[in-house]
Amino acid sequence: MVPAARLHLHAIPKVPSGTVMIDAMTTSMLDRAIYSYSDVDRLVGLHGGTARRWLDGYSRAGKFYEPILREASTGTEVVTWGEMVEARLLAEFRSRDVTVQKLRPAIEQLRERFGRYPLALAQPFLEVEGRELVQIVQEEVGLDRSLQLVVVRNGQSMLTAATERFSDAVQYVDGAAGSIRPDPRTPFVVMDPARTFGQPAVRNVRTEILAGDYKAGSSRDELADLYDLTLDQVDEALRFELIVGSDRAA
Repeated sequence: MVPAARLHLHAIPKVPSGTVMIDAMTTSMLDRAIYSYSDVDRLVGLHGGTARRWLDGYSRAGKFYEPILREASTGTEVVTWGEMVEARLLAEFRSRDVTVQKLRPAIEQLRERFGRYPLALAQPFLEVEGRELVQIVQEEVGLDRSLQLVVVRNGQSMLTAATERFSDAVQYVDGAAGSIRPDPRTPFVVMDPARTFGQPAVRNVRTEILAGDYKAGSSRDELADLYDLTLDQVDEALRFELIVGSDRAA
């Protein structure tokens, strides 16, 4: 294998958009438009309006900033599963001192080589060659160290702590993100685009439904019996709704 430091982007063939080694069904899943911008802000833990800026761009002081997670502004009000997943990764960097806008050149290069949703695929993170290509892209665009997706340790390309946290939360199916745990504190809570319209759920029961029933007076035991859940699962669903309703918006 050629060391990453000796390679350059022009030496690596580009993968045309849509031809990454994932099947058509997986591509269709990533394209599934099921969220709003406010959904993304709430479920990923962003300040209101952040998802729109990341996905549709924004203007400031007379200058327009292109979106980070799309090739160009579309003006659409819906967000795909693939875009939700990619926003989940960017959220790992939201507290950094360097703006995530600086990730855009790297994501553009990765999109050219992996397809429309490079950050929602397993290849850039779980495969050695994929991580090496990410490292090359980072070097070529001069990506700030605090925003890097992979780093070189002992001559090998490894995931950074932020990227590893994201990857650990994802369940990959056929090479792409098939489901994701939105918060590490509530591992029973899962988002799956093929179930409950992609909304957070515990065993196909939406967390917001459980929280709503609980607020209406149902006990934890009653909810567990009604929805065939364990008390731990009910507690995690309620805890997740508290998380997205309080400290995620802080």
